[in-house]
Amino acid sequence: MPTDSQLSFINSAPLWERYQTNFPIREKLIYLNHAAVAPLVLPAARAMQELAQDALVFGSLHYDRWLAAYEGLRVAAARLIHADRSEIALVKNTSEGIATVAMGLDWKPGDRVVAFVEEFPANYYPWKRLESRGVNVTWLHVDSPLELIEQAVRGARLLAISFVQFLSGYRAPVQAIGEICHRNSCIYLLDAIQGLGAFPIDVEDCHIDALAADGHKWLLGPEGCGILYLRRELQDRVEPVEFGWTNVARYADYASRDMTLRSDAGRYECGTLNTIGCFGLKAAIEFLLEVGVERIAPVVQALGDRIAAGVRAKGYEVLGIRTPETGAGIVSFRKPGVEARDIVRTLTAARISAAPRAGWVRTSPHFYIRPEEIDQMVEELP
Repeated sequence: MPTDSQLSFINSAPLWERYQTNFPIREKLIYLNHAAVAPLVLPAARAMQELAQDALVFGSLHYDRWLAAYEGLRVAAARLIHADRSEIALVKNTSEGIATVAMGLDWKPGDRVVAFVEEFPANYYPWKRLESRGVNVTWLHVDSPLELIEQAVRGARLLAISFVQFLSGYRAPVQAIGEICHRNSCIYLLDAIQGLGAFPIDVEDCHIDALAADGHKWLLGPEGCGILYLRRELQDRVEPVEFGWTNVARYADYASRDMTLRSDAGRYECGTLNTIGCFGLKAAIEFLLEVGVERIAPVVQALGDRIAAGVRAKGYEVLGIRTPETGAGIVSFRKPGVEARDIVRTLTAARISAAPRAGWVRTSPHFYIRPEEIDQMVEELP
């Protein structure tokens, strides 16, 4: 057992140092690509390995553990966003979560949506498609002033925005937008994939009605397993579009033909879940809850600030304007005359992982990256 002095040292150590053993990738790479696909955190990898081994040896004999993992994931996800477990559905990805809301509402010609032109396609295409059904979409920019958002929301049925924009890293004023939507009785949907796990979010305080996120970015979990939050009051207004045997309340009774929906967000789960993914994502979220997202956020913010300052000092242009309120873990930069893909290849040769996106080099460090590793990345830039 650690002594009092050892515990004091552990508690005062930098966050990356306290949890570095959970990220074996550090031995191979400086990983600055969490906005694409993150490496699995060790507890998630172990949970998935254990399930795979159990299924190899016992098949579905321990099916009760599978059910416990599903429930554990709902509970952990609810804790992460300050919701109730009855408001969490387990989905394949962010796209499925957003589409569930977009396709499940009873849209009528003349209804209006507020959306944002810089969104990732998952939060752009569903609203664009509604235009063919007579739904009007007011297109704003993600950094539009709140006064313009308030004006656009008046009379709108739904607003959909990203927590963090996937290229610029702009972190939206989520709470202020939520207050606007709440005042105007407008459904508020948040695409949270580029912020959840790195920055705290409270769906109650922010008046968020729906939230979708996949596990494979800042949540440090596997691909193909995500969460959809739907406020309890909204569930009776969003019809399940995909319909299978597990949408109904008596799904465990295979002889039943009663199509009464489940009484919670499980009504949006269509058929067998991604069991191994649920094991991994549950472990990943529980790990983040242990670390504390409120402690992770300032570290991620500081790493992003360090990248922005470092690349500017080398003559690079940084996309967007970072402030303490709008900065996040994503920093994109470029230099005239130098192709982003060539820069990324240079970094890859130095065992530094980043991504080329739309002519920019996109970097996205999580909390376990050392500040000195950011300096190393900057030093390698041409």
